[in-house]
Amino acid sequence: MISIEKSSKPLSGGVFVPGDKSISHRSIMFGALAEGTTEITGFLEGADCLSTIDCFRNLGVEIEHSQRPMNGVPTITVHGKGLYGLKAPKKELFTGNSGTTTRLIAGILAAQPFDSMLTGDSSIETRPMGRIMKPLTQMGADISSIHDNDCAPLLIRGGKKLHGITYHTPVASAQIKSCILLAGLYSDSDTVVYEPALSRNHTEIMLRAFGADVHNEIDVQGSAAAILHPGTPLRGIRINVPGDISSAAYFIAAALMVPGSDVVIHNVGINKTRAGILSVLKQMGADIELENVDESIEPRADLHVRYSELHGNANGRFEISGKIIPTMIDELPIFAVVAATADCTTIIKDAAELKVKESNRIDAIVNNLKAMGVDVEATDDGMIINGGKSLHGADIECHADHRIAMSFAIAALAADGTTRILDDKCVGISYPTFFKDLNKLIK
Repeated sequence: MISIEKSSKPLSGGVFVPGDKSISHRSIMFGALAEGTTEITGFLEGADCLSTIDCFRNLGVEIEHSQRPMNGVPTITVHGKGLYGLKAPKKELFTGNSGTTTRLIAGILAAQPFDSMLTGDSSIETRPMGRIMKPLTQMGADISSIHDNDCAPLLIRGGKKLHGITYHTPVASAQIKSCILLAGLYSDSDTVVYEPALSRNHTEIMLRAFGADVHNEIDVQGSAAAILHPGTPLRGIRINVPGDISSAAYFIAAALMVPGSDVVIHNVGINKTRAGILSVLKQMGADIELENVDESIEPRADLHVRYSELHGNANGRFEISGKIIPTMIDELPIFAVVAATADCTTIIKDAAELKVKESNRIDAIVNNLKAMGVDVEATDDGMIINGGKSLHGADIECHADHRIAMSFAIAALAADGTTRILDDKCVGISYPTFFKDLNKLIK
């Protein structure tokens, strides 16, 4: 448990946030399947990404963490085994709290010649896996839920020949899409994944950098397709992971909410499929500037954020829905906190996916905002937040969800009295140094 008081002075200075979680996961996975070595700098050493490393080590992949950093930068080196070089694990593959690890690695394991068992913590064992089991089965995989509830543990029997499919996902989900594309690397024909909107495209970008033949297409109706042609080996590369915009979002919010604040978050990934939080906040009047923009494989920039009085439209309303939601799904908890302090009613729609994250985030957000005095109502696919009222301190129930813990730690900076985050340790899942970095900006 950690107690946080309202900030008595502006936040100022600069901060580097940890590497992007999505890119860190994929750098290990793709490096393991590549021929040759992959060197990774900026890797996120949070619990989820360390679970990915542990799983691939158990599949026979040598992964080194340099003890004497090259040029002062810690480096992860993955000695790739190629697409067909993984070894049968000697025990269950434990993915911890990581949905990304569980769903993506399932696509790889479906094509292996050996059997494997995927399991995780109590949260993972309640999260829906039928959404990947269905397309993998259509591709010829043999994957089953041990408890017959479409959740982990998952038994994946090897030795199956996979076939390319055209699959329409009911939701825009990078995890579903990536799982299918990774299975598609082993298929006998093209694999096409259609989404109602383009989800984060790190898999496509990174697979291309590793040498795979994959690309995106968007039709006139806005539906997005990821198309993979199999048969091309992957080659090891060097990867510099940008800072995670999901982690940066907490400091963006803090600067916008605490009067007089002026903060720079350095080297943040600004991939358009992830940066919806920036465009939405700017529409509400946020003073956010992109500086030192680098349009490399994964674009990045320094984010200069100054305190701003946020508002809605002329009718005092602000709504987000549709295609913007997948681009900020992980930032919706902290966005809801910001919206609670804005001078408008904010409506969040089409975000039912929040119910199947590390916690039911709709319930967690709404209940904790209510505890802090916010006029907020849950809906089937989001919430309605009547902002502009003063927040007060409360005891925050995190449900072991890192994004809930960090979001309400930021809310505490604008709340009268004391706020207690009852499970602060869960921030280690994605941002082990969060409280240390926050204190740097406060002091």
